[in-house]
Amino acid sequence: MLKLLRRRKPLDWRQVEQLDCAQRAGELFDRGYNCTQAVVQAITGRSDPELIAMAEGFGGGIGDSGCLCGALAGGVMALGLAGKPEQSRQLIDAFREAFRTTCCRGLSKDYRWQSKEHLTNCRNITRRTAAIVEEILESGVEGRAVTPDREPIRDVP
Repeated sequence: MLKLLRRRKPLDWRQVEQLDCAQRAGELFDRGYNCTQAVVQAITGRSDPELIAMAEGFGGGIGDSGCLCGALAGGVMALGLAGKPEQSRQLIDAFREAFRTTCCRGLSKDYRWQSKEHLTNCRNITRRTAAIVEEILESGVEGRAVTPDREPIRDVP
């Protein structure tokens, strides 16, 4: 799993709070949290150990199986924690519009698993997913169209 390959570095939440959700998710991913953990923390601002442990198994498409994208699963979790689980479908639709599939294996098909390129792709998907969730929560209107490409998410070397 991702945690075996990447060590988590401490995070100063005072500095991170100044970033938008996409930037926070990217920073968390860079520090060793998997896609699910990064999205949940970036959206909710919570970092309690039980939440992080719960989200751990969803990375890599649920247990590195390549199934449902962990960033998407983290977004659904974050919507639930924000009291908006009914907006999960809106997230799934926007995610599909942005990436064409919700399957980790499909999203990663062009990369060798756990390669630098694969992790860069996952980081970008993690950031974009956090941005979509943030927009859904800010819209406050169920069913309102969400633009998956609200702002370009650029890769940061």
